[in-house]
Amino acid sequence: MTQPTDLLADIAAFCGRHGLAESTFGRLAVNDGKFVPRLRAGGRVRHQTLVRVQAFLALTPVQTLRSVAPGRVPLTLRRLAGGSGSSSPSSPSASSAVTFEPIAAGMTGLGLTSTPEGASGTGNFRFYDNRQKYLLFVNTCSEKSVIARRVGLELAHLRPRPPAIRLFDAGVGDGTVLARVMREMHRRFATLPFYIVGKEISLEDVRLTLEKMPDRFFEHPASVLVLTNLSYAEAPWLLPRSPADASSMVWHEVALKGTTAHEFEQQITDLDPFLTRNWTVRASPITGNPLHERPVVLVIYRDDYRFLLDDTIARRGAVRADYDLVMASQPYRLRVPLSFKADRVLAPLARSLGPGGRLLGIHARGADPGLDLVQRIWPGENPYTSDRHDLLKALKTSLGTAAQHFNFNAYADERSIFRYDMHTLPTEIGNSIGTSTLFAAWNAAVYVAQIEDQRLNEVLAGGRYLEVTREVLREYGGLWFQDESYVVSRPRA
Repeated sequence: MTQPTDLLADIAAFCGRHGLAESTFGRLAVNDGKFVPRLRAGGRVRHQTLVRVQAFLALTPVQTLRSVAPGRVPLTLRRLAGGSGSSSPSSPSASSAVTFEPIAAGMTGLGLTSTPEGASGTGNFRFYDNRQKYLLFVNTCSEKSVIARRVGLELAHLRPRPPAIRLFDAGVGDGTVLARVMREMHRRFATLPFYIVGKEISLEDVRLTLEKMPDRFFEHPASVLVLTNLSYAEAPWLLPRSPADASSMVWHEVALKGTTAHEFEQQITDLDPFLTRNWTVRASPITGNPLHERPVVLVIYRDDYRFLLDDTIARRGAVRADYDLVMASQPYRLRVPLSFKADRVLAPLARSLGPGGRLLGIHARGADPGLDLVQRIWPGENPYTSDRHDLLKALKTSLGTAAQHFNFNAYADERSIFRYDMHTLPTEIGNSIGTSTLFAAWNAAVYVAQIEDQRLNEVLAGGRYLEVTREVLREYGGLWFQDESYVVSRPRA
């Protein structure tokens, strides 16, 4: 008899991804509609049942469709697999329309060096891992700079304690937000040492982040920068929970020589072979999520400030997580279950706060022209399944009795919600809108709404989406989006 600790979270993620009710999952996986409620109530699972459930979790929608008896396939699952709402899995039309598409194939932008057994290189991968869409969005919209300004407001509330001001970035991305925040930190705390830890699993994003750091080390030499690919539950402490991961962890320390940004840039560029060799990922056979091949911690600081930073430099096995500020900007997919967001992302980040520490969470809110554009193509589409109030309520539940040691601040809409825009020239939105502008606006709208490639490909086959994009841009005089923020803080006393 066994009770796997992460089984419920994996089931919740599977159901959210496939649009299944928990009772339907139980019936399809183990022929027991009450399996998940009993598991949540503390029931134990036999080994044979656990094997069946894990095997079912590893299936793609197409494989799931083929594994279920005709007449028992939910409509949502048939649609996910590419069939029509009325076809059964045994009908000729359904079987001919279905092709095998591995969940995580095609993730070369994340440095994927191996794929699951049987996976091809042409499958449909998770939307948020598409490098081209991500980079186009970052360079055509103002979200990064607006978020950095919002983070800057939190710095006024910090009361750092020796030996350094401590910041954790729960998803560095391309480093744009972090670099801007570091500039603001220098303005406010010019004489204090910085200890900054960033979590990022994408090899390309780590490279882009490091490209922005030479100037930061020049302007604020008393800085320690740590980048890691560990999970949310591990990264703040730089400590893998698995003994196997702990024993195989790559801990690399770089003491930058010299005093100029050019010298620092040369040495950081020289890290590329190390990153290529170690910052690799694989796809989870259960969820399709990218997982690190091996845990890596990269510690960078200036050698001429080693003495001053002796108590600040991270050392293996001796890291404490008592951060003054945790930045959690878009740290979870919109459609994942609320319990997953609270249990697997926000709860570990809240626990990593030190006395007086603040966790700033930011995610997309919708109710903007971007969502209007998406809904004109897919009526009723709404990926914004939970707002900040729902998240904080779920986080309190996840923390249990420890919740009494935190303050949860959703704030009024006027303070919480902020807007960012797609960059356009003053004369660009008129009678004739350039194709490049239409493509950029369309990309931004579907990127923020996290529309899957399968549905995108169906729409891209025609040209109506460009006309709809043109209509929205003219109607609103451009394109803009809304994010909302919330703060979880730990009292100083």
